[in-house]
This record gives sequence, structure tokens and C-alpha cells, in this order.
Amino acid sequence: MIQTAEHTTWYQSSFEVFERSLNGDSKSNLHDLRKHAMERFRELGFPTTKHEEWRFTNVAPMAKVNFMPVPEYDRSGVTKSDVERLSFGTTNVLVFINGHFSKEFSNVGALPSGVVMGSLSTALQMNGGVVNRHLGSYAAYTDDAFVALNTAFIQDGAYISIPDATTVDEPVHLLFISTGTEPSLLSPRNLILAGKNSRGSIVESYVSLSEGLHLTNVVTEIVAGEGSVLEHDKLQNENSNAYHVAATHVAQAARSTLTSNSIVLGGAIVRNNLRSSLDAEGSECTLNGLSLATGMQLIDNHTSIDHAKPRCSSHELYKAILDGKSRGVFNGKIFVRKDAQKTDAKQTNKTLLLSDDATIDTKPQLEIFADDVKCTHGATVGQLDEDQVFYLRSRGLDEMAARDILTLAFASEVVNRVHVKALREKLEALVREKLSLGRLN
Repeated sequence: MIQTAEHTTWYQSSFEVFERSLNGDSKSNLHDLRKHAMERFRELGFPTTKHEEWRFTNVAPMAKVNFMPVPEYDRSGVTKSDVERLSFGTTNVLVFINGHFSKEFSNVGALPSGVVMGSLSTALQMNGGVVNRHLGSYAAYTDDAFVALNTAFIQDGAYISIPDATTVDEPVHLLFISTGTEPSLLSPRNLILAGKNSRGSIVESYVSLSEGLHLTNVVTEIVAGEGSVLEHDKLQNENSNAYHVAATHVAQAARSTLTSNSIVLGGAIVRNNLRSSLDAEGSECTLNGLSLATGMQLIDNHTSIDHAKPRCSSHELYKAILDGKSRGVFNGKIFVRKDAQKTDAKQTNKTLLLSDDATIDTKPQLEIFADDVKCTHGATVGQLDEDQVFYLRSRGLDEMAARDILTLAFASEVVNRVHVKALREKLEALVREKLSLGRLN
């Protein structure tokens, strides 16, 4: 898995500079975690295509760039109108500029008693015991170089805590904005804790205000307490030069329900790793994904659902629309452990190729060690149905309009599963815009 020493030496040197800037914080428990993570990153190095989990995604283009960590908050180049344009009208908006919380651009409405949402950095100062107990407990850095790199440079990100039996009616929008022209390493770290019988909706969105080269390396850890109901939506729409690597790890307690909707539109190379652990009876997760790629984009979605206990269910639908010379990757794993009887798991991957030069590598996987289960998986790859195109054209539409209608219908099956209305409407517009741009590439 190790690539070359020079690819990690830069980050070791950057870490030493970062460490010297911490003053008293360098003696904290968090910094011990950072140091261990950096050491592990040096041991692992960036993954190569010789590593099974990365054989379809070559990260050499990002590994050879000396990305510079952004050490402190700087709002330069961001205006209030930018934030208004990039948000979708919800009352609760937490804004992060190059990975750092922006109090001046954020807004939080009236919250139920005990709900906390804001900066991870502030939470570490105010409630360090709780935060440190969870931080790094779900997204392990021991076998993932990108998680290790994120952990080494933890400074800020979003912290959301919803107490037991509490409902947050308004969705919470975590808006991550990248700026500048220097090759930047952005390392947001998000921690979301949903208590027993709580309810809430979280939206993460990643956007760029310039065409500057940057690597967004984000880790989100989610704890879904017993009986909780949580929707987690993610929209990635960074510039065409950006690299984006994300790890989202979810720990689900008994009878918890998680719905995840992941939409990828931007970036040069994008890798999403989503893992959910169903570690108590009666828990359920639904994972939906949509990728739209044009030009030379590469979008790689890896999902893993661990059925560790009996009577849990999972439902998964990932779709991709690929145009130009773009590439897609889907690897979906479902583990059913020996004691996880009465498991119900369904996984589907569908890809629509709009160009003869677009390609997809898809690998749905089931590993079943229990005998009383209902598990299915499948993958389809194809182009638009010419009979359907002909039918629409016979009703007076030109060929381009007919193809657009069918392509949008393919995408809408995932977009319509987003429950946050304002986000769903924004996604519909963005998908139309992306498909229109794809025709020009």
C-alpha cells in the first residue's frame, strides 16, 4: 500500500509546523490522537491501485501535490450573498470556510432545550469529555490513510448533539466553502450525536468559490441512538479541479433508523466511503446515491453495511449517470454476521452511460454467515432505451429534449428520496444544469 516516502514527508513536515503552533493544546488528549494518526499515515502512505480497495481509483495525481493545510480562519473572498446563494433557506446554517467555522456567516434559530450545534473546536473546549469519548471511535485511522491524515490535522468541523427524546424540526445545513488559489488541504471533522428517540435532518454540502486546486479530506462520525430517526444528506459540488475524499461512519443502536442520500456532481477525483454498523436488534438503514460525471471526472462510491445483530434491515440504491470520458466506480459490501439472523438486505446499483467513452466498474458484494436471511443484490449498466426516445420524439419532442427527459427521470428516483423539500428542489435544478453542461463537454 505504501507509495513513496516523499509523498508523506511533506505532510510530516507540515504536521511539525502545525504542532508548534498549538502551544498548550499540544499537551492535550486530542493532540495525542493527532500524533498517533500522523505516525500511522507515515506507515500506510497513500493507497495505490495495487490495494484491492483502490484498484479502480488512482490517487497518484493528488498524492504528488504538496497540499498546504489551512491553519486558521480567514473569510477573505466570501460574502454574505455567497452564503445566501449557496444555502437553501433553512434557519439553521453552519458555515465553514476552508474547514474552519465561521460564526459571522452562520445562523442558528431557536432550538429545543439541550440541543447543541456549532463548531467542533468550541465543543472540545466546552464539553471535551463527551467529544473526546466519541471522536475517533468510529472512523478508525489504523487502516485508512485518508482518515489518518484527517485525524492528524483535526482542528475544526461541525458538532451536533441532540438529546434523548428531542426533535429538531428544521434541517441543519453544514455548508463547507473552499476559497483561494493555493493547493490547499482542507480537513473538516464532523461529529453528530443523536440521542435515544431523537429525530433530526443533517445536510452536508461542499462547494468552491474559485477554480483553485484543493483536496477536501473530510471525516464525519455519526452516532444514532436507540430509537432515533436521522436523515443525513450530502451534496458534493466543488470545482472541476478539486479532489474530494470523504469517510462517513455511522454507529446505529437498537431500533434506530438512518437514511443517507449522497449526491456527487463536482470534482476531478471523488471518493466517498460510507459505512454503517447495525450493531443492535431492529436497526435499519437506507443508503441512496446519485453521481453525475462529465469530461474526465472520476467518481468512486464505496459503501459497507455491517449486519452484526439479528432483525436488522438495509436498503441501498446507488445510481450513476456518466457522460464524456468520465469513469464511475461502485463497490457495495453487505456483511451478515453469524448471529445476524432474520436479516433483510437489498442492494441495487444502476448506471446510465450517455457516451461510448464513459465507463463504470461495479462490484456489489454479499458476505453471509447466517442462514435465516433475505438478501439480494444486483447491478445494471446500459444506455437510454431507443424505443422510449422514439416514443417521445413521436409526440413532438426533438431528440435532445427526449433524451433529457429520460435522463432526468433516471436521476429523479434518487433525488425524490430526499425528504428536505428545499434541498430536493435545489438538487433538481443542479442536476438539470449539470446535464446541460455535460452536452457541451
